[in-house]
Amino acid sequence: MKFIDEIEINVASGKGGRGMVSFHSDHGRAKLGADGGDGGFGGSVYLVGNPQLNTLSGLNYHHEYRAEDGAKGGSSNKTGRSGNDLEIPVPLGTIAYNRADNSVVAEVTEAKQRIIIAKGGKRGIGNARFLSPWHQAPEEFTPGGDSQEIEIKLELKLMADVGFAGLPNAGKSSLLSVLSAARPKIADYPFTTLIPHLGVVQVDDAHSGTWGASFVAADIPGLIAGAAQGRGLGHAFLRHIERTKALAFVLDASEWAEMEPKDAFKLLQNELKSFDASMMEKQFCIILSKVDAIQSADSLKKFISYFKRKKLTVVPVSSLTRAGIDELKRVLFDMCVRADELSPRAPTKSRLADASAALEHSFQDYTLVSAAEPLPL
Repeated sequence: MKFIDEIEINVASGKGGRGMVSFHSDHGRAKLGADGGDGGFGGSVYLVGNPQLNTLSGLNYHHEYRAEDGAKGGSSNKTGRSGNDLEIPVPLGTIAYNRADNSVVAEVTEAKQRIIIAKGGKRGIGNARFLSPWHQAPEEFTPGGDSQEIEIKLELKLMADVGFAGLPNAGKSSLLSVLSAARPKIADYPFTTLIPHLGVVQVDDAHSGTWGASFVAADIPGLIAGAAQGRGLGHAFLRHIERTKALAFVLDASEWAEMEPKDAFKLLQNELKSFDASMMEKQFCIILSKVDAIQSADSLKKFISYFKRKKLTVVPVSSLTRAGIDELKRVLFDMCVRADELSPRAPTKSRLADASAALEHSFQDYTLVSAAEPLPL
């Protein structure tokens, strides 16, 4: 299933049913009284949050959505049937924009959240409603209300807790595969990651009181210089970092890295600031990846010392040997907890205890899975 995070659809609610003009009568006798019933309400259109969806691809083959019209009123004061509402399931993190003015129509962030985007037409009034002592034979009625039609753009921003930001081939995908049960495509050339991947990371450490806790980590496609202006693959996915509580800058510390960690960090900082200045206000840490490929221990000490002088949290790790993975899990989880305290969205422990079960689904090109058992370290 192809990963799609933007799509445009046309939505229309149902029309209201018109009121009925009717008079009760027996065969061969005059009209005995108005008995025209009201019409039914038109169906409304809703966006509904579904945590089991991870892409908008399910909407890619059908771009017209219309709720059911209300039925007209009947005689004998019978009310017309209201039209059925239409629910459009979308992944959590979906934002709906009105294409006419680019205003936000809805933002779905919770499971089973139900947000109306097109309200059904009002019911029409039958002539029985116009009956009065001074108006005994009314023939008035009202038509049903018009439907609402709107062209919307749906945009998905992933609901991860921690986003991995880094240059192409920095080791983000390998790191996610070691931290969680996610299996992103991994190769030894740049831009292996063409779509975001999510993984549920288990933090099983009885000594620190995090036994059974978890968080969601996202591997974002690699950024390059000018990504905020549309260069490379990063611009299309920078929006996914906006949703994360915390950031982890994955910097290649190996001897064949394209640039030194400090330079890579500066480049990434500039790109994030150019895209959205508030990005760097998030909780973040530095991950020095591929430390197994550093020949000189002095080089690693130099890298660590540089970031510590800036009072930044730095964790050296190796996805190959799994060195530092336990410490990294604790650091990332602590960042999520601090982010909850500073700007609560949903408690990391409780929200993801449910999410790890609900989000255990795999797709051909996009994967969000939960590790059933902690990986051996």
